[in-house]
Amino acid sequence: MDGDTLGAVLADMLAASHRLAPRAIPLLVADAGRRLGLTGARVYVADLQQQGLVALPDPEQASPLTDGDRTGDPETLPVDNSLAGHAYRTESVRLSRPDSGGGERTGWFPVVDGIGRMGVLRVTAPEIDASLRHRCEALAGLVAMILATKQPFSDVLTRTMRTRPMSLQAELLWAFMPPRTIGTAAVTSSAVLEPAYDVGGDAFDHSLAGDVLHLTLLDAMGHDLASGGCSAAALAACRATRHVGGGLADIAAEIDRTLERWIPERLLTCVIGDLDTSSGRLEWINCGHPAPLLIRDRRIVTGALDRTPHPPLGLTGYDVGPPPVHTAQLQPGDRLLLFTDGVTDARSATGELFGERRLADIVVRALTEGLPAPEALRRLIQHILVHQDQRLSDDATTLLAEWHPGRW
Repeated sequence: MDGDTLGAVLADMLAASHRLAPRAIPLLVADAGRRLGLTGARVYVADLQQQGLVALPDPEQASPLTDGDRTGDPETLPVDNSLAGHAYRTESVRLSRPDSGGGERTGWFPVVDGIGRMGVLRVTAPEIDASLRHRCEALAGLVAMILATKQPFSDVLTRTMRTRPMSLQAELLWAFMPPRTIGTAAVTSSAVLEPAYDVGGDAFDHSLAGDVLHLTLLDAMGHDLASGGCSAAALAACRATRHVGGGLADIAAEIDRTLERWIPERLLTCVIGDLDTSSGRLEWINCGHPAPLLIRDRRIVTGALDRTPHPPLGLTGYDVGPPPVHTAQLQPGDRLLLFTDGVTDARSATGELFGERRLADIVVRALTEGLPAPEALRRLIQHILVHQDQRLSDDATTLLAEWHPGRW
């Protein structure tokens, strides 16, 4: 197969995707796979907690009345103990060994939208040579783009990615939060949040505006619908201020006014920052929140970002003035780790705190192994859950940003 044929297949697939019902994605992918020389192609998406890879439901086995409801349990592969999971965790292609009986080979290709991993593509063929591998990588890339465009309005994809019902406050917050991973050639930002189905007041935001990466990590008091509403309103105030050119102090002031007017007597801690990706200059404010950590050369730079925190936002009736804007100069390769107190204050059954040192050690060890930032945070959350016997007493949210100018 030549490049023109590959281009024609992908062009046809892209054209068909524009008006494609999300439940028909498996058929589109399977058809494109056959045209590319495969005997099979199937998409698996990661569940919300990144514990399993779930096959997209076959529309031919779904009820048309429910627009894709599954009639049985979907095929699910473990992220931590499968070849498919290895491809997902490491964002690398994994191929099964040749069958001694002359059967087909199976390949697992990571499905990554930009730098945000979404799942894997399973392909089968008598042999997967370099040429076919290239075609499969192109197909996986286009699948990622299609999933990213369909997911925001598809209940089919949402149901596939969830393993249980979600609380009302969690539903509210996830609707406001961006994709967990974003980035460019100069910077990457990734976040993870637990308990994913019952989050109370934690929330994160990251966005790109020209050469600036904006970062926000919020922790609202309580663990109820009002807490979720508090963080959602704070995210809205933050974005509304950014979108008209406001700075960090303006954002803090707008969040304060919003809470005072609409959700009084609710406190909110936060770290809100801007990283200039052309120069490495970091500016941030800290309102009652744990100080961010700076990771440089695979170690924590002790105290590098420690500053006296400003009081939490939402202190109605107290004139505490605007929060100071702190600055620091990053070096290429530096990483920022933001976290809520639900991470370090997590207690085991014996009362042992998870602690900042354990947090830093786990993240640094994962990065030293060469794992991508999303996988480093996924592993961190697993450790926290084990530490608390799978029952978190508070929200645990982390955000890891890396400045890597000139990497590509």
